[in-house]
Amino acid sequence: MSKKVVIVGGGIMGLSSAYYLQKAGHQVTIVDQGSMDSGASYVNAGYLTPSHIVPLAAPGVMAKGLKWMWNSSSPFYLKPRLDWDFLRWSWEFYRSSTRAKVARAIPLIAEINLQSKALYSQWLASGEFGSFQLEHTGLLMLAKSEASLEAERQVMHRAGELGLEARELDRSELLEVQPGLRDEVAGAIHFLCDSHTTPVQLMPRIQEALKKSGVEFEPNVRITGFKKNGEKVSAVLGEKSNGQGDAEVAFSADEVVLASGAWTPELMKTLGLRLSLQAGKGYRIDLKRPTPITLPAVLMESKVAITPMSGFTRFAGTMELSGVNHKIRMNRVRAIADGVASYYKDLNAEESELQEASCGLRPVSPDGLPYIGRPGGWKNVILATGHAMMGWSLGPITGKLVSEITDNQKPSVSLEDLHPDRRF
Repeated sequence: MSKKVVIVGGGIMGLSSAYYLQKAGHQVTIVDQGSMDSGASYVNAGYLTPSHIVPLAAPGVMAKGLKWMWNSSSPFYLKPRLDWDFLRWSWEFYRSSTRAKVARAIPLIAEINLQSKALYSQWLASGEFGSFQLEHTGLLMLAKSEASLEAERQVMHRAGELGLEARELDRSELLEVQPGLRDEVAGAIHFLCDSHTTPVQLMPRIQEALKKSGVEFEPNVRITGFKKNGEKVSAVLGEKSNGQGDAEVAFSADEVVLASGAWTPELMKTLGLRLSLQAGKGYRIDLKRPTPITLPAVLMESKVAITPMSGFTRFAGTMELSGVNHKIRMNRVRAIADGVASYYKDLNAEESELQEASCGLRPVSPDGLPYIGRPGGWKNVILATGHAMMGWSLGPITGKLVSEITDNQKPSVSLEDLHPDRRF
């Protein structure tokens, strides 16, 4: 039976959900507070990473965050603030950072990443979004120290147990695939199972295809609440900016999908629910000129990602937990550029490139796993958020799961550990 589905959020989760819902025969409307041309879905590193099997909430991460709390240019920055939601999230993050919980999460993370990567390949093969960059050259984890290299070896061995292909490269082998590295770079783990894309290339193409298929887009709408009918939401309410002021709007719905990223907790409050989630700001610097980068890489000590995208090279990174804001901290931008320059010879970002840096807000759950499913108390609301640094990688599988939940089908992966009401 065809349903009227309203999706709140026009990032990769919203677009992916719209794609599979429309394929299933539903009438879909995407509502977004912005113009749907910026944010985390546009500024990420473009990675499809089955290799990233260890969630953000891993043992020792919170200790590093506390250590770096007073250094606003550190890779993982927790801005000190007296905010009850942040303090509670921090405690839940700490409780989630155990070896047992990480071990339980690893197989699930690998499974959903592999399924999502396969769906990206299906998208490309279908031609529905035209030709877009999808390269299967793998991902380098570059290390300067033996300690970093050993830590990544452990990940490689666990990944191998899950069938994920990877190999260790010594310095001479590394220079064959990625010339121009500084002498300090000792070696790398090459995860051959990973791929990469260009988000700013693909996102507009998905939008265009969805519009042609009948999906309606409603940009520049600030959601003010929901019209409720018992245990169901019957309409999404908002104010639409039309250049001359704001006009009240309402979008009737049989199903509501909250793919609203870092803004989801505030929307949940209007439904009488609490969602533990924090905005994790990430930055990007684009070099629209030739560079020596041949393979995507994560710089382990600097926590910076570097990607050869279609027409440019992107530096991306940092995790800044400072609330919902788009303030550009130039010291963090410069730290990313400095990190890259410390690994590669003759690869320095120019001041004009630094000034054009942008940021996006990743929605981060306490355990680093996404929220996918129906929250308790509401029969026609589905959450699709909380993906942390795996958002771009997990877009397609999340959209497919949303469609399966809508149609009461057996989900492609078990949703038990992704349920919005899980405890930490």
